[in-house]
Amino acid sequence: MIKPQLKTLIVGGLLWSVASASQAFEQSGKVDCIAPANPGGGWDFTCRSVGRVLSDLDLVDGNVQTINMPGASGGVGFSHVVQKRAGQENLIVAASTVTTTGLARGQFPGMDAGMVNWIGTLGADYGVIAVAADSPYQSLSDVMQALKENPRALTFTGGTATGGWDHLKLLMAADAAGVDDLARIPYLGYNGGGEAVTQTLGGHVDAFTGDISEVISFIESGDLRPLAILSEERLPGKLQEWPTAREQGIDTIAPNWRGFYMPAEVSDDAYAWWVDTIDTLYSSDEWKSVMTQNGLMPFEMHSEAFTTFVNDQIAQIDDISRQIGLSR
Repeated sequence: MIKPQLKTLIVGGLLWSVASASQAFEQSGKVDCIAPANPGGGWDFTCRSVGRVLSDLDLVDGNVQTINMPGASGGVGFSHVVQKRAGQENLIVAASTVTTTGLARGQFPGMDAGMVNWIGTLGADYGVIAVAADSPYQSLSDVMQALKENPRALTFTGGTATGGWDHLKLLMAADAAGVDDLARIPYLGYNGGGEAVTQTLGGHVDAFTGDISEVISFIESGDLRPLAILSEERLPGKLQEWPTAREQGIDTIAPNWRGFYMPAEVSDDAYAWWVDTIDTLYSSDEWKSVMTQNGLMPFEMHSEAFTTFVNDQIAQIDDISRQIGLSR
């Protein structure tokens, strides 16, 4: 694809190149948003909430239809887009750090980040380790102490496969806490956070590892209790009362960006249009309200800068995986 015309922005003291949309492309008709997981998880949230705001602000011509396509922690959706949807300009796909983790660990066989076009981000969703309200564990420190004594003392679950981002953030926390035999910690992966939450609430597992947006409604209802949020400092608003892992002596930070990619072989103008449209949505008061309500923190990156970031994160996750014994 020929690179679109660029404009330069200063973000955090750094220069970022962002595509400037051409007027040659005019979006029309229904938009498909693929959420590569079952309903109820973070990708489903991304498609449905973004679709609603895109329609409310009249940023798209038709409706936005969410298509759930679970499997292989996003790999089924990625493969579908690469193999069957090339050139389709009314298609966007929800992505996150889970996507780059799958690419980093070779979980999308024969696929790489260069096979799609990376549009931009819509904020970051920080990791959380949570338990059912009646769990005997009162803090992340309690959990890690139990794992130090016996790595198989608790069973964890998350919305990604073994070796995926939800699993990795648990292992990163355990490693920072000084737990040995990380590979022995039981983890059950599901196709989306919704199933994992159900397993936790049903008492089939001891703890959930995922992202705030997946569980905030369960936290508000009192069904789930966060043991730690994996952010630099306490999150604002209604999440202020929940401690970070750092506060408990476990130096682990795990932000999960939310964003989109689209198929390869689309026109430069269509790609630039989507970059500007997602940028416009991100800057809107309506989206800021969605972010506040769902625990999303500011994190904005588009076009070439986002593509570079994705490739860098894939390299970083690959390195982390190797350090903790989860090589490809």
